[in-house]
Amino acid sequence: MTVFIAFLRAINVGGRTVKMDHLRSLFEALGYTDVATFIASGNVIFRSPAKNTRATEQQIEAHLRASLGYEVATFVRTAAEVAGIAAYTPFPSDEIENNTLYIGFLQAPPSDEALDKLAALRTPLDEFHVHSRELYWLCRTTISQSRISGAQIERALCMPTTLRNVTTVRKLAAKYSATTEQI
Repeated sequence: MTVFIAFLRAINVGGRTVKMDHLRSLFEALGYTDVATFIASGNVIFRSPAKNTRATEQQIEAHLRASLGYEVATFVRTAAEVAGIAAYTPFPSDEIENNTLYIGFLQAPPSDEALDKLAALRTPLDEFHVHSRELYWLCRTTISQSRISGAQIERALCMPTTLRNVTTVRKLAAKYSATTEQI
């Protein structure tokens, strides 16, 4: 079975609180095993024999919508993919070290038109890079001081995303990339 990490949007933000033990039980109800959560911001690790991550995302989204009563966009990656995402260097290392890097998870690569709209959001403080199904956002200030918001990014890309600090993604990669992918 493969180790997957689900990045959930709209968990424990905006007044919608979900206890992590309840979230784990929702994933277990889908037949996933070795379910664990990582910090209370919607990162769920699980094992599944699934091969199609988009179908897995849709299954989780439908189950969470029925169980929680609201939409939860879901972005699934294998532990190996998360390790590659964490290791990817979209900007010079000194830029990353001296600023904040966020990773936005997407369900599909954005269109050329969406990439053009995203490029139009760039400022001297905010720079973007898209690689496959991930958006890398270099924020040369704090996210709260940036003129760019997650909602603006979603509108530009014409698709949902969920953002994580690169530190969180690196911790997930370090903890789970060594996990045996197949058992």
